[in-house]
Amino acid sequence: MIACCIVFNSAIAQKDSTRSHQILLFPVLTRSIETSWSFGVAGSSTFRFSKKDTASRTSNLQAIMLYSLKKQFIAAINGSQYFKNEQYILNEQISYSSFPDKFWGLGKHSPDSAEEDYNFKQYYIYLHLMRHLGNNFYAGLIYEFQNLMQVNYTPGGVFDQQQIVGRYPYKISGLGLSITYDDRNNAFSPNKGTFAQIYFNHFDSFIGSDFSYTNLVVDLRRFLPLSAKNVLALQAYSFSNMGKDVPLRSLATLGGMSSMRGFYDGRFRDRQQLVFQAEFRHSFNKRFGAVAFGNFGDVGHNISDFALKDIKYTYGAGLRYAINKSEKLNIRLDYGIGPGKNQGLYFELGEAF
Repeated sequence: MIACCIVFNSAIAQKDSTRSHQILLFPVLTRSIETSWSFGVAGSSTFRFSKKDTASRTSNLQAIMLYSLKKQFIAAINGSQYFKNEQYILNEQISYSSFPDKFWGLGKHSPDSAEEDYNFKQYYIYLHLMRHLGNNFYAGLIYEFQNLMQVNYTPGGVFDQQQIVGRYPYKISGLGLSITYDDRNNAFSPNKGTFAQIYFNHFDSFIGSDFSYTNLVVDLRRFLPLSAKNVLALQAYSFSNMGKDVPLRSLATLGGMSSMRGFYDGRFRDRQQLVFQAEFRHSFNKRFGAVAFGNFGDVGHNISDFALKDIKYTYGAGLRYAINKSEKLNIRLDYGIGPGKNQGLYFELGEAF
């Protein structure tokens, strides 16, 4: 991330409440295994709907446009809004991607030699509205939409050999429910608290989906303060698909900037995924920090496919720089290492989890 940024502060007074905003606008330089170096512009807004509402965490909204050296274009908006006393929380992700990518086929044993280039263009929408039930529990309603408008691949290659569902343009549309427990003390980089969420999302023709299937996600995170400057962050994550026809971009993938850093996102792809992560975070001061992390996990066609002898692993370390000290919004520089040639550098905004 380029260090130059422009900061705008504003306060808007209304009848009985005051809205305070902080907006960061900055040019962007990022890197991941999937994109190489990417260039663009980003904006991040942190705000409270009312200064009088001290019970709610700070809301955030982020927007980014990137173009990579691999001719990939991404435009995305995402964020979390905490309404009065956190009675409601809205999480959203809206994006457009034009993305040359790689595919090795399905399964946890897909060989390096199966690597095949393809590219796609898609719109994606994810909306998750949660209602506070009390005692840090929330019930939620989820809507997910994806329009895969274009898929280009090598005819006769692994896509055709394995008859991959979703190798032609398609749309999916799904509705789901969630239950969440969340007592973390910060939205960006918590140093204490628990996040536990389980949700299912059902895709069907009656809501405009070309394929019918259901996915089930379990996401468990724990943040343990070891001292004033040290935190141990833990995550267990499971992603499962149920149904006959699960399309390409809805399958579980191993790797990426947020999970199993060191593996290309999608190096292994199948219907099920199970990942465990641990990260030790140390703060030198309010601006600078460092981390060390380790991960292990795998994919499988069914839950019974998971076996210790097949487990994949990565480990690594990184540096942190807070572009917003009060809200702990960090730039992170991580290097992840896995077996063989699976390794790479990540230069991103925000923590991995």
